[in-house]
Amino acid sequence: METMRRPTAIIADDEPRLADYLRARLAVLWPQLVIAGVADNGPAAEALLRDEEPDVAFLDIRMPGLTGLEVARRARGGTAFVFVTAHDEYALDAFDRAAVDYLLKPVTDARLDETVARLKARIGAAPRAEDVQAALAVLARLGGGAALRPDAAAEPPLAWIRALVGDQVQLIPVDDVCYFQSNDKYTSVFTAAGEALIRTPLRELAPRLDSGRFWQVHRGTIVNVSKVRATRRDFSGRVTLSLKARDEEVAVSRAYAHLFRHM
Repeated sequence: METMRRPTAIIADDEPRLADYLRARLAVLWPQLVIAGVADNGPAAEALLRDEEPDVAFLDIRMPGLTGLEVARRARGGTAFVFVTAHDEYALDAFDRAAVDYLLKPVTDARLDETVARLKARIGAAPRAEDVQAALAVLARLGGGAALRPDAAAEPPLAWIRALVGDQVQLIPVDDVCYFQSNDKYTSVFTAAGEALIRTPLRELAPRLDSGRFWQVHRGTIVNVSKVRATRRDFSGRVTLSLKARDEEVAVSRAYAHLFRHM
């Protein structure tokens, strides 16, 4: 009796914490899925795609060497691509229309469960590499392509922020920021020295920050994890962060609590 072939997947993300999370959760949600390899950069992801020819590839859009979209463009076809992205709005709309899937960072259990259900239905009729090109075309028409261009992905993270402190505009090193928080039409910037304001909305600021250090912990809050002194989880599972240079605590929403599971 012929044994049914198990589906295979690769994971490519330069954030080890997210790659480990995906691997662990996929083992629970889709036990039959075989993870054929994990890569932390674009060229390594391209090699895995070529060597393993997986049924599914989870590709971070922003990776060293090559973006996830560039890796997918070079694929021969037959793989269902799931792009992991910090960008919403235009990108998600484009991916939906182009019949490829996406996961918005930080990835939640519920959203990954939806993706697994879609992938199970698509195995055997996976999107082709041409569908990735279609996604890019839609992005260009919608005006959101700039966020995902290779040159944009290569831009270094912000190092300084021009912020309003009282009635003066000051340059604040991003390294000094403890956390950012949405504040009506502004974004509040909290440092050890106090609070400042910038006009850039949090959703526009997030892609320009170093994602390895600045984590979104709430719809309206991004925290510099190097400034976190300790985490506290109450009996209901809610997580709260205490900071090294601030007296107040920062609440973590349930959607982002998994980021601090091992802290």
